[in-house]
Amino acid sequence: MTYADIVSNEDVKALIDKASKNLDVLGFTDHSAAHTTLVATRAALILSKLGYSGKETELVKIAGYMHDIGNAVNRTHHAEYGALLANDILSKTDMSIVDRVTVISAISNHDESTGGAVDAVSAALIIADKTDVRRSRVKQVEHITSDIHDRVNFAVTGNTLEVTPEKITLYLEIDENICTMYEYFDIFLGRMLMSRAAAETLGTKFKLVVNDNKVL
Repeated sequence: MTYADIVSNEDVKALIDKASKNLDVLGFTDHSAAHTTLVATRAALILSKLGYSGKETELVKIAGYMHDIGNAVNRTHHAEYGALLANDILSKTDMSIVDRVTVISAISNHDESTGGAVDAVSAALIIADKTDVRRSRVKQVEHITSDIHDRVNFAVTGNTLEVTPEKITLYLEIDENICTMYEYFDIFLGRMLMSRAAAETLGTKFKLVVNDNKVL
């Protein structure tokens, strides 16, 4: 079972599509395949740059691509629903039980309200997911004045993640005419702290730099 197999899996495609449509109706930012692909790629980059094995890198790509499928069921506890759905799909493949448990554990622990890093795969998934803040995630631009999530994402005009053995640094460019730093942290402080804890699980540090100023 490879990442390419998961991307082409019809069950996974249907779940990601339904999850994305559900969240569009509820007014959330983008959770389509664009988001899951970015998370999968970024999570794999993190483990690769930190010297983890090719197997762990492949597992985190799979977990990253599938991590939000639980939104097809319900936004509340979507991480846990997603793990159950992923287990059902992966149990029908040749993936070993050990690898399958690693993937579903990462998926079930990626949400800040109920989870946290428990191993390298879950840690990389968390950082990749929580650092995906960008203007193109906003689906309804007309809502940026009334919706703080849309406003904060729309304000982010640049997003770069730099990974070295010493630290993982998120560089953001934020248009403060659109959202203030207070608004950014109102939404993202918990996610950034979760990323910091995840980085510690990986034996490194997490840093946040906004508009060339170190913030965290």
